[in-house]
Amino acid sequence: MRPIIYIVSDSIGETAESVARAAASQFNSGGVDIHRVPYVHDALEIREIVQEASALPCIIAYTLVVPELKEALEQEAGKYNVPTVDVLTPMLEALTWVEGQKPKMEPGLVRRTDEEYFRKVEAVEFAVKYDDGKDPRGIVRADLVVLGVSRTSKTPLCMYLAHKGIRAANVPLVPEVAPPDEIFKLQSHRVIGLTIRPQQLNEIRRERLKSLGLTSNADYASMGRILKELEYAEGIMRKAGCSVIDVTNKAVEETASRVLEIYYRGERHVR
Repeated sequence: MRPIIYIVSDSIGETAESVARAAASQFNSGGVDIHRVPYVHDALEIREIVQEASALPCIIAYTLVVPELKEALEQEAGKYNVPTVDVLTPMLEALTWVEGQKPKMEPGLVRRTDEEYFRKVEAVEFAVKYDDGKDPRGIVRADLVVLGVSRTSKTPLCMYLAHKGIRAANVPLVPEVAPPDEIFKLQSHRVIGLTIRPQQLNEIRRERLKSLGLTSNADYASMGRILKELEYAEGIMRKAGCSVIDVTNKAVEETASRVLEIYYRGERHVR
């Protein structure tokens, strides 16, 4: 069995992963299994991670800048005799001495301009290419697929996720058009359904028609049509077995935060 390194981070976790892979390259095999656990923000999650890791021959490398989280991880790992590597603290301490000032201790301040930058660019291009179900071939290539009826903010969500490096495609759900079979073959954490309260969708669609210079009483914005679409979409999402997020009165950032949590937790459990 190859060595396993858990990467625990309150951000994306790329820094610790890069260090882990660089260290592994110094050994003859050079091969390790990386289990990255990003966006860790509470002690309860840390306990769950350490308990999971303790059943395996592994080490935990972490980049946690919040002192309480670091302490929780070290204490929990000590209970199970799981080796840990604090990737950031030695450098922070050295810079504190040189700079003569304390670090901000805020998670996620690193902004990489190399691999991460180009991955974001690729993800944005991907979101544009596979927007609104233009090409179902994108579904199998996507990290995430977003489902929903018209005007549930599928496109803005996919663009936001793209800036997080996630390749997201979206598929509109319309009763008259069968969705691609591919969505039913994906792992459930890679499919996200969006729903919304009928009244708010009615208002959004009416405003959309007005902006296009069309009459607001068209069937597209009628409550009967909206209820039919939402019921149909609910059935498709149930069949896909995906998580469903109600976007009523939610900002894109709020929805995206929940989507990322579902996605990364799912990635951890399927590895």
